[in-house]
Formats: sequence, structure tokens, C-alpha cells
Amino acid sequence: MTKLTEGAIEALASGSGGNEAVLQLVNIRKIDGGSGLARFRVMMSDGRHTLSSFMLSTQLNCMAEENVLAQNCICVLKRHVTNVLKDGRRVVIILEIEVIKSADEVGNRIGDPTPFTEGQSKGPQSAPAPEIRPPLQTQNRNEVSRGFNIGKKAPSALPNTPGGSSKVVPIASLNPYQSKWTIRARITNKSSIRTWSNSRGDGKLFSMEIVDESGEIRVTGFNQEVDKFFTLIEVGKVYYISKGSLKIANKQYTSLKNDYEMTLNGESSIIPCDDSSDVPMMQCDFVSIGDLESREKDAVVDVIGVCKSVDELTRLTTKTNREVSKRTLSLMDMSGKLVSVTLWGEEAEKFDGSGQPILAIKGAKLSDFGGRSLSASFSSTVMINPDIPEAYKLRGWYDKEGHAMDGQSLTELKGGSGGGNTNWKTLADVKNEHLGHGDKADYYTCIGTIVYLRKENCLYQACPSQDCNKKVVDQHNGMYRCEKCDKEFPNFKHRLILSANIADYQDNQWVTCFQESAEAILGQNAAYLGQLKDSNETAFDEIFQQANFNTFVFRNRVKLETYNDESRIKATVMDVKPVDHKDYSKRLIVNIRKLAVQ
Repeated sequence: MTKLTEGAIEALASGSGGNEAVLQLVNIRKIDGGSGLARFRVMMSDGRHTLSSFMLSTQLNCMAEENVLAQNCICVLKRHVTNVLKDGRRVVIILEIEVIKSADEVGNRIGDPTPFTEGQSKGPQSAPAPEIRPPLQTQNRNEVSRGFNIGKKAPSALPNTPGGSSKVVPIASLNPYQSKWTIRARITNKSSIRTWSNSRGDGKLFSMEIVDESGEIRVTGFNQEVDKFFTLIEVGKVYYISKGSLKIANKQYTSLKNDYEMTLNGESSIIPCDDSSDVPMMQCDFVSIGDLESREKDAVVDVIGVCKSVDELTRLTTKTNREVSKRTLSLMDMSGKLVSVTLWGEEAEKFDGSGQPILAIKGAKLSDFGGRSLSASFSSTVMINPDIPEAYKLRGWYDKEGHAMDGQSLTELKGGSGGGNTNWKTLADVKNEHLGHGDKADYYTCIGTIVYLRKENCLYQACPSQDCNKKVVDQHNGMYRCEKCDKEFPNFKHRLILSANIADYQDNQWVTCFQESAEAILGQNAAYLGQLKDSNETAFDEIFQQANFNTFVFRNRVKLETYNDESRIKATVMDVKPVDHKDYSKRLIVNIRKLAVQ
């Protein structure tokens, strides 16, 4: 039978207990912390005494919810911190715990333990201290034990930390009932300064996310704190932070796994820390792309994958008439599945997908639009080729074998809808499989050669406003009217709508190409083509002749549409790119091998 560490309860109750104590869980109870907050209170036994002042840190809630921590199981207390409440009572916050014997294996309570009460100690001859064994992993240097110093010693800088007598404590131990504390954490994300104006006045704020070995938390500063701290804070740097206010986290604004969030106030202190080598860069709980199907819509997840392909930057206007940048890419991991990811704003503008980098996203939002897709919101953290083991493992796999895989897009598993760009088909397959005949449009990728371009009516005069492409009406007085903008303009811009016939070795298909895809096929922009059409018809025709018999990779959308009681398939080109012959050859080789096996 596993031997419990006698005396461990007394040591922990007095605040002098160390880690690696072997204890039995004799009771676990879920308590409501308010606002839907769930915490688990635990009673532990060392065979002699029991103590009910144990509390699971919130990141361990899953162990209780999944019944890993159950009555009578035997555990090793790996890491903890002891908090002293205002009434003097001590609460042991469990930061890391390992179950070495399940409840089913043990069956019943070991020994006949009695509840421990203060003053039971019999002096120096009382129960021996808990057995100390070498830790299985590096201990948190942020942790300051009251008795045993297991693993690395606390940094020498601790006595001089902000807050004077306050101790450096783990983020996971923070709660609203503490007042004197200091944390040492790395900044992983910092927002820009945002402003607001309402009936109560004007204001500004910024937020940041910080991490240490025990967990992570969101921090917000308002008005004076913005002026005081915003320029000081640098992403990636480590700081001592003390005297912030803790409150229940608003999950609408944060995806971090912490039930609390911090607000800076007039007493708050943030001081740079030079000794930062042991503070992690980021805490990520990566979800396999193949497992995204089983996750709920709007779930917030961490993912990592190879950027298999990337679209050009586009801009769109929100309902509030604010223009934002957008870029869509596809990620693939070792599950062989691909997912479409949308980047926004500055992340979309600066992203470079050349060389198929490893992309890690913390806090991406899962959508079920057209299957499964992800969106990296403004609160997400996007890392390119991060210096983490998962990235190196993924790069090795992709360079060795993953590059030859087509991948299966999650946006195509739900009936083929969505923006997936690896659903390779021949044009004959599209017709034989009746793509586009369902309730939703279907998307596919093909290799096609331009065999005919219909240049008649391929150009139209559009509204010159940046965000409007509506056709204008010539007023025949030097002005052009846009019905959508309800304005008249002295000029217009040329836009392209090009009908093309593409073919492969089996069949052909008429497709419609709008501005970007039409310009890519013709090799000229719409403004130049408009000038050429009016000034040099021969040169205009020559551009169309030269575009014939060029081969591209097309990503098309097909949908059965009915007009004047006549139903026909409408095919629209969503994206067109030159053929990457190296990648195309690899895909053909894979397909040949599959046929050889059959």
C-alpha cells in the first residue's frame, strides 16, 4: 500500500509545508464563487490528520470535472502556495498535483485520521516533516515557501521587490481577498490605447496579458494609469507588478484561463525585472486542427500549424464605416487537416506567408460558417515561427512528409461548403459529382488553362469612392451618379467583370472573374485597360490574345442559380494563382502512389 507522508498536514497548516508530500484526497466539493465562478475545495489526509483548507487553482478545475481527482485517490502535491486570509486562516492553493493511485485502486480511506486544529503540535518531538523527494520538473522560482525551499532558491532580488514586505506569488494564487502581493510576469500581449465618450464623460484605456509559470491574467489600465504605464510596457519583457485590484473576469473580453482579471490603480507599481530567464514566453494549450470539429461554435482555442497557403490582403468596411484589413490563410498540422484562418488589422497587413512559416495563435475564435474556420481577433496573440518545442516538431514533420499532403479542409467536411482551397477536382469531377446543386455553394480547386476570354463588356464605369464599386450612371453633363452613395462625381474608376472559358484534360467550364482575379489573368490593372480601350483598340485586343492558353490554379465557387425560370450552374473564380510546378509535381506523385497501391 502506498505510504502517506505523515506530518505533512500539520506542516502545511502551519505554513511550513513543502512540496512532494503524498496525501489522500478524502473529500472534494464544488463551491460557487459568485457570478458563475466555480472553485473546488478539497480535504486532504496524511493518514494522521485531515485538513479541509485546500483549494484547487482554477487551471486544475478540469481534473475535478473529469473525475481524475476523486474521493480516496492518492496524490503527490507538486506545487502549492499558502495564502493567509484577513482573519488569519491559511488556505493552501494547489498549483500542481499528480494522482499516483486512482480512487478505484485505493477503495477506502487510509488510517483513521482526525481533523487537524491549531495548537495540536507537541513541539519538536511531534510528527516528522514531510518526506522530501527530488522534483520531477523545475520548480517555480516565483514561489516562496515558508519552510522547505525545494528546487531552485528564490531569486536574490526578492527582498527589494515593489511593495516592500509583500512576497512574490504566482498568478494562480491571486484573489480579491489579498492586498499585499507582488507577481513577476512576462507581457505576452498589449493592446493599443482605446478611447470612449459617453454621457458620463471621456476616457481611455489599454489592456495587456501577462504570464508566469502558474498561469496568466488580463490587466487593464484606465486614464491616469494609461499615461503612467503604457509607454513603459514592452511585449516580451518581464516586470514586477504589485497592488492591482482583482475582480471576477468578464469572459466577453478575455479568453485567458483565469477566473479573475486585474485593474491597475493609483497604488499600482510596475518595475522592470532583469532576471527573467525562468519566466515562460507564453502559455498555450494547443488543440489539434483535427479536433476542431468536436468543439463548440464560438469556442476560443489555441492552435499551431504550417501556413499552407495565404490570400492577398483585402479591405472591408464595417457597419460603423470603419475600414479594416483582412487576410485569409490555411493552417495544417500533423492531423492532416486544414483550417481557414482570418487575420485582421495590423496582423493581416504585416503577415508574410512566404516560406510556409509555422503559425501559432493564442485565443482564436472558432466559427461554424461553412464548416469550421478560425478568426484571430484583436485580443488574440499571433506568433510566427515561435521558439517552442511544438513549432520545431511541426517543422520537422512538414519538411519530411507533410509537404506532400494535400490536406483535408474542415470547411469542406460539412457538405463541401466554405472557403477551403484544397478540395482538388478536375472539371469533369465537378459535373459528375453535381457540385453546386446543394443548399449551399461548393468550393473546389483545379488546374485550368484559359482557352477563351470574352472581352466584350468586360469593363464598366464604377463609383470612384474607395469603398464603393457600384456602377455609375452617365449624366451626359460631365458628371456620373452613384445611386448607392446618392452622389454625383466628375469622374469614375474602371472595374473588371471577365467571362473566361477554362479547360483541363477532361472538360471545360465558363467562369466569372471579378476585379482581382481578372487582373491576375490579364496581367494588367483595370485602370490601364480602360485607358487602352479608349485610345488603342489593337493593343487592348493584344492583351487578351496573350492571356490565352496560360495555365493557373483556380479556386472556384459553384452554385445552381435560377433566373427567368432557367436553372444553371454559376461558377465564380474566388482566387487565381500561377501554378507552383514543384508543389504540383509533388501532389501528382502522391496521387500516382495512391493509384499504385490500389
